[in-house]
Amino acid sequence: MPTTKKLHLKILFSILLLSAFFSCDSKKTEQPVSPKNPHEITFISVSDVEGNLGNYRIIKATKDSVFAEKGMTANQTHKAWASAINSETWKKLTSSINIVDLDHIKSSHSQQSVDGIDETFQIRTPKKSHIYVNAYADTIHYKQLQQVKEQLDKILPKEYQ
Repeated sequence: MPTTKKLHLKILFSILLLSAFFSCDSKKTEQPVSPKNPHEITFISVSDVEGNLGNYRIIKATKDSVFAEKGMTANQTHKAWASAINSETWKKLTSSINIVDLDHIKSSHSQQSVDGIDETFQIRTPKKSHIYVNAYADTIHYKQLQQVKEQLDKILPKEYQ
């Protein structure tokens, strides 16, 4: 009798194991959800970093929020601020950016090493991340980045402008 019990348990275990194996379908893997527009701006970041004393200001914006921080590494100060933004504010912020022109913007040499200030922009789309350092030297294409900075200054509290 004990061997019959073991045989029944082995058969039951095999049936359960096989049913679990066949219920897992490898074709049902979830596909990542791709955004509707591959040229849609999903993230904007602007930072100013100074060389000698380590002054910095970093602003990050997404569709629903804006985050700012500033400080100085020499005296170890740091302040941060965050706020939600609405879709209308996001549209104003991104309206000056021409996605096609982003590939033509030229960065310039770093000024931070000679006690200058480096201004860095990062603009992300689902397709690509665009990063520029001291793009103000590109007088033809910089205007749209300047407008982004002006729009961000309208959102930020005075102490972060």
